[in-house]
Amino acid sequence: MRQLPPATTVLQVIPDLNSGGAERTTLDVARALVQAGSSALVVSEGGQLVPELEATGAEHIVLPVKSKNPITLWKNASALSDLIATRHVDIIHARSRAPAWSALRAARRTKIPFVTTYHGTYNQSNGLKAFYNSVMARGDAVIANSRFIADLIASRHPQSAARITVIPRGSDLKSLAPENVSALRQQALKDSWGVPAGRPIILNMARLTAWKGQKILIDAMVNLKSMGLKDPIAILAGDAQGRDGYVAELKKMIADHELQEQVRLVGHCADVPAALALADVSVVASVEPEAFGRAAVEAQAANVPVIVSDHGAVPETVLAPPETCEGGRTGWRVPPGSAVALADAIQNALLLPQDARKELTGRARTHVEQNFSVETMCARTLAVYANLLDQAASG
Repeated sequence: MRQLPPATTVLQVIPDLNSGGAERTTLDVARALVQAGSSALVVSEGGQLVPELEATGAEHIVLPVKSKNPITLWKNASALSDLIATRHVDIIHARSRAPAWSALRAARRTKIPFVTTYHGTYNQSNGLKAFYNSVMARGDAVIANSRFIADLIASRHPQSAARITVIPRGSDLKSLAPENVSALRQQALKDSWGVPAGRPIILNMARLTAWKGQKILIDAMVNLKSMGLKDPIAILAGDAQGRDGYVAELKKMIADHELQEQVRLVGHCADVPAALALADVSVVASVEPEAFGRAAVEAQAANVPVIVSDHGAVPETVLAPPETCEGGRTGWRVPPGSAVALADAIQNALLLPQDARKELTGRARTHVEQNFSVETMCARTLAVYANLLDQAASG
């Protein structure tokens, strides 16, 4: 794999640095750049992950790159061009559409390679949306975070097919291993959630937005309660990111179904390994296709049985029949939006005998170790950078 020259400066651009897979990947790549002896710059509007980014040795620069205003996009392009010139940036890497338009213009002005990562499925309901999305396929290298997304890009933007590289998101598998999470961390988190001792925990880690399917999980909890399973408690751990109306809807559902003892809304969770160490089951209930599905990978890395909605990149991250035999299963896949199927799967997972649970989670751990480590993701991303620099030097 081609190595990146140590003096390289890479600028990543992302709307903000709050919770999310794209944001976490930005930090991971920045850390890898610094460890490789390169310089890592990140432009965003800021957010709760900025201190963690800066702790890696990367530098954060604030610009209003979350804005879709055409005038702001134009001004951002000029600001990025100046930054590229003054900081001797070698590569610019855009991770979202609005900043990508500014980054593309800056890259073309300064004649440096432009990289994009297609992090989502991106709604494409009309021609204007298609044009807006197209910037993510205009990179000199286009990174897809799953084969599902690579196929989507190629179908929408056939001219980009030769420039697509599939690099699945990676997770810090060592930190997720339950043996590396202290009992003190687990108890502190459990106390903050207000979970009584002995209650099985069904964990849903996702930002609070309708397509992540929190309402489906709440409905599944209604079904479990009607089946007499009142002990399990669902923890909805996620940042609302200003979606106060949606949070109010969730709270009303919980109250209307008298689920105050079965469902908790706990907000953003900073200690993901501790949360997973507490979980008996992890649920990804998305009602729209996941471009990758990091939560499912992290649950498998933490030895937690996982249940996911069966669409998008899920067949790549969670193995189950018919794509594999029953003995190759690493989790359960259920029809999107089906609270009944989700409740049945939760019941099956909770009632799984200990030996069968150990076999399942062992297979799942091996699966993610072989395919989804952060080290592999970062090495392959830096190799993309190196290849582009080689091409630029030769041509």
